[in-house]
Amino acid sequence: MKRKIISFLFVIVLLLSIVGVTISMTPTKSLSEMDIQISKKPVILLTIDSLMSESLQKAVLEGNAPAFSFLMNKGTYIPDVVSSYPTMSVTIDSTTVTGAYADQHQIPGLIWFDEKDNRIISYGSGIREIWNNGVKNVAKDSIIRLNNEHLNSEVRTIYEELADTKIQSASINGLIFKGDISHKLNVPKMLSFMHLLPKEIEIKGPTLLSLGALSQYNPDNDKHKFLWNRMGVNDDFTVSELKYLIEQNKLPPFTLAYLPNLDAKVHRKGPEEEVKAIIEVDQSIQKLLNLFPSWEEAIEEVTWIVMGDSAQSLVKKDKEKGLIDLNQLLKGFTFWSGDNQDGQLAIAINERMAYINLNDNEIEINSIINTLKEDNRIGFIAWKDENLNYIVSPEKETILSFSSIGEYRDVYNQSWNLVGDLSLLDISISDNETIQYGDYPDGLARLNGALHSHGGRFIIVDAKPSYEFIEEHSHDHAGGGAHGSLHKIDSVVPLIIVGTDVKPKYNRLVDFKDWLVEIVQ
Repeated sequence: MKRKIISFLFVIVLLLSIVGVTISMTPTKSLSEMDIQISKKPVILLTIDSLMSESLQKAVLEGNAPAFSFLMNKGTYIPDVVSSYPTMSVTIDSTTVTGAYADQHQIPGLIWFDEKDNRIISYGSGIREIWNNGVKNVAKDSIIRLNNEHLNSEVRTIYEELADTKIQSASINGLIFKGDISHKLNVPKMLSFMHLLPKEIEIKGPTLLSLGALSQYNPDNDKHKFLWNRMGVNDDFTVSELKYLIEQNKLPPFTLAYLPNLDAKVHRKGPEEEVKAIIEVDQSIQKLLNLFPSWEEAIEEVTWIVMGDSAQSLVKKDKEKGLIDLNQLLKGFTFWSGDNQDGQLAIAINERMAYINLNDNEIEINSIINTLKEDNRIGFIAWKDENLNYIVSPEKETILSFSSIGEYRDVYNQSWNLVGDLSLLDISISDNETIQYGDYPDGLARLNGALHSHGGRFIIVDAKPSYEFIEEHSHDHAGGGAHGSLHKIDSVVPLIIVGTDVKPKYNRLVDFKDWLVEIVQ
């Protein structure tokens, strides 16, 4: 998945290449015999990883993004949609396709600790993290278990809900694709030979499922799935697959297409360089619009929705200042690793947020919290007990406790019980008793989701802008961009809607599934 999540296949293949293993190309799946519904006006959702409002608007104003400019002028542009939490693609995509936060869909982050199996779950990150967690585990977690086991089976995806009403759909390079139709993945022989993946993998997905080298329809797409371009998990592959569906008149009523390239470039160079990278994304969208006799006809025939999934914060280049080393900060404790599975603490880094699992029942949670409060680069520290959620900050001696269902309602009509210092989450109460959010949009619901996303005793730490968490095995983004936090700098993304006047109930990704189902039906 890119540097944060879509590199699972790429990194596995890279590790194989290091030991001299080659991978043959895999066959395509045929569309010719498939009976695809012809919709009067199909919906295409383009998810662009790390697309940010400020950079997008700058590129458009400078005249460097004609496709974006056309869509924005012809439709509705919303610059401030609230993402999920943690702001990592696997959790965000789970929220987008299920209409739920992590307490319901149960995908806590890119990396999290499974207390039941006593291991770190990773869907693909840096090579050292993958090696520490086991290449085979990461391969199976990301390709098989993520959708088949980890995603809560009781929460329905948009693909399943559309199928309930006999409406077909497609996912192209999407991370979360659970559906009702069985698909066999084309597992490269060397991956099965090395026992990293089974010879045959059957998963449930939408009507059409395209996933890089593992599953494709366009026979001309082999050139976009080599090792150096992430085995097909890239913008060119996604656009080529979508182009093929349109040309073959096989576009179903709903298609989600994932464009990951922008994210990796922002990670490397930081948000300030995003404008240059947006030009390349715009060129990809132009290729799709150019498939029609005119761009005007493109928006008459198709409903186009373009969205970002998360933003990024520039991390200080000086690693001593910008990186919060949790191993060093908590050096009085032992840590879970592949070589020490009896460690007192298990740290799961999600860039600018982290889960710290307390595996030793003898450890008092306050001892960890008080140690963490010594570092003022941490924005807040959160944890829960059987009844309440709690928040503290290194900068204050106060505490905020909250739980769902109470006397206050927020701007999203959610009910909350609040006791303590509201400023810890930058919350205020208006004259009509409505909760207003500042630096942490929809902060109560999103944080509550993460705090109740998986089992065990754990603490959440969330960094201030410009800082990132690390541990012994994690990759860092010093001098570049990172996300993961609850802060608005990571959480607010743009949305473009062209071809329908119907909008989401609220400007939040968690409201997208119901909205998409409405406009597709």
